[in-house]
Amino acid sequence: MDWRHTRNVAIVALSFQGNFNYFWLRALEHRFPGRSPGMIFRKLILDQTFASPLATSVFYTGVSFLEGKEDIFADWREKFFNTYKTGLMYWPFMQFLNFVLMPLYLRTAFMGCSAFLWATFLCFSRQSGDGTAAMALAWIMAPKKQLLARSTDEGK
Repeated sequence: MDWRHTRNVAIVALSFQGNFNYFWLRALEHRFPGRSPGMIFRKLILDQTFASPLATSVFYTGVSFLEGKEDIFADWREKFFNTYKTGLMYWPFMQFLNFVLMPLYLRTAFMGCSAFLWATFLCFSRQSGDGTAAMALAWIMAPKKQLLARSTDEGK
């Protein structure tokens, strides 16, 4: 367990992600109230074109900054587009559920739970992957194999 990395991810999540989601979801609902198909579609499009790229960028650069990397944009340049494309397979579905099923007062909590799963993928991607869904699925399907391969590589 890498406690330093865990701390850095938690700092980014607590200082930015939770606050951003809280205000973002309320702003979307204020601007596009209700659950009509048109309003939900608008919220989904805005979320994926603005919030998702911003949150992904803050994650990669924020954690790199906290780790003291010389080039805090290196991980972002290498993995952002793959991560964004992978997120397009996850976040629209989760936000659709959020906008359709959750009352406004539970939306931030629902997104927090969804974001915890996403953060697990991001941490894996940042340390061992390339931000693609294929890499994440390979890890999910065979985590012991991935861990053994990683420990073998570190022992060299």
